[in-house]
Amino acid sequence: MTVQTTDSDESPFPGSQPHRRPRTLLAMDPTVTTTLLSPRTLRRLAQAAEVDLGLVVDDFSQADALSALRDTEVLLTFWGCPPVDDYVLTAAPRLRAVVHAAGSVKAHVTEACWERGIVVSSAAAANALPVAEFTVAAVLLSNKRLLEVREAYRRIRGEHDWRAAFPDVGNYRRTVGIIGASRIGRRVLELLRPYDLEVIAHDPHLSSADAAALGIRSVGLDELCETSDVVSVHAPAIPETRHMIDRHRLGLMRDGATLINTARGSLVEQDALTEELVAGRLYAVLDVTEPEVPPAGSPLYELPNVLLTPHVAGSFGNEVQRMADSAVDEIARYAAGLPFAHPVLRDELERTA
Repeated sequence: MTVQTTDSDESPFPGSQPHRRPRTLLAMDPTVTTTLLSPRTLRRLAQAAEVDLGLVVDDFSQADALSALRDTEVLLTFWGCPPVDDYVLTAAPRLRAVVHAAGSVKAHVTEACWERGIVVSSAAAANALPVAEFTVAAVLLSNKRLLEVREAYRRIRGEHDWRAAFPDVGNYRRTVGIIGASRIGRRVLELLRPYDLEVIAHDPHLSSADAAALGIRSVGLDELCETSDVVSVHAPAIPETRHMIDRHRLGLMRDGATLINTARGSLVEQDALTEELVAGRLYAVLDVTEPEVPPAGSPLYELPNVLLTPHVAGSFGNEVQRMADSAVDEIARYAAGLPFAHPVLRDELERTA
C-alpha cells in the first residue's frame, strides 16, 4: 500500500507525527491471533507500526500489559479485547487511537475513550461484505424454494415433473423486504440491484430522498412483513429493536414466506418464530438465534424448512484477512497523519451494531 502524504505538517491526530511507526499494542484473545495475523499481514503491520508481535494482551491488568501500555499510542484490537476503561487509559498516557480489526467496538471502547478524545476505527465495512453476500445468496435460493425442493427430491429419489410440482418458484418480480438501512443493509440493497426483484425497506432513519437514491421504496414495518416474499433483518441490536419481529409481525407474513436473520437473535421473538416454523407455515435462514446457540433439543436443528448456521455469515475463514487488511491500512493512514477511512463516530453508536 502506498500512503499519500499531505502538504501540511499538521496531523489530524493530536500528538501524532506523520511518517513514523507508532508504537502499537495487540489487544485480543491470543487464541485468535493467528486467525487475524497471517504472515503477509504481519509483514505489512511491521512496516506500518512498531509492534511486539510476541505480546498479545487480553488482560490489561497483567504486568507485561501495564508495562507496554506506558508507551502505546495505538491499540490494534480484535475479538476478545477487554474494555479500554479509565484504568487502562491511566496506564496508557500516550494512547491516541484504537483500530479494531472487526465490526462493533461497543464491547471494548468505553465512554472514557470518547472523553479522552481517542480516535477509533473499525473494520465494520470490510465485515459488511460477506454478510451481504450471504444474505443475497439466501434471498435468491429462498425464492427458488431450495429447502422445499431438496426435501422433495430426497423423498422421491427419481424422475418427477418438478415444474408441475413447483410452478411458483423463482426470483422474477418477487418482493424482498430489507429491515434496516444499515451498512450491511445498504450493501445488500446494492448487491440486489441487478436482479428482477421488487425491493422495499424499513428504517426509521431512512428518508424518502435516501430511499429514492437507493432505488427502493420505504414502507412501514407491518407493510413490509405483509407484502414480502423474503424478509431480511439488518437492524442493530439496541433496546428499541428487541423483538421487533414479534408474534404479531410473524403472523403478518405470507404463508411460505422466508425470514432471514444475519443480524442478532434478539431482534426476533424466538419462541414465536419457532412455533411458526414447527407448523411449517414459514421458512427461515437463521445465522443468529436467541440464545446464540440453541439448546441441543431445539427443533431448529432438524426442521426441513430451516437453514440454521452457527453465526458464520460475517467474516469467516479467509474473509478475516479483509478485516486485517483494513485495520493495517488504517494504522498506515494514522502513521502518515491522515484521518481514518473508516472512523467510528461517538454520536452514531446508538444507531449501529
